[in-house]
Amino acid sequence: MPVTAKLSKAFYDRLGNDVANELVEWFNSVDATYRSDLRELNDLNWARFEARLEQRVGQAESRLEQRFAQLDAKLDLRTGELRAELLGALSKEIGALRAELIKWSFVFFATAALAVIGLR
Repeated sequence: MPVTAKLSKAFYDRLGNDVANELVEWFNSVDATYRSDLRELNDLNWARFEARLEQRVGQAESRLEQRFAQLDAKLDLRTGELRAELLGALSKEIGALRAELIKWSFVFFATAALAVIGLR
């Protein structure tokens, strides 16, 4: 979008229309060149920024994946420990319950045997 320079009437009168118009065209071409250079510079800066951003996002994803792997390993370890504790406690309770059941079975059997012997 070229900038149309407006020059004073005195400027046109001294230089003439052709020279003044040529000067305006030159200003517009210089402006277009600077705009083009600025656009290229902005595009290069954007590309560098985007590359750095992608690199940092990649690094962050890598750190997150590593952290999740560590947490997963800790969770697996703790789950195994809890399972072992639970199985140990459950085995102990089942053993105690079995001993109690055998004791009461013997008491019932002895009582029943004495009752049968007493009836004879």
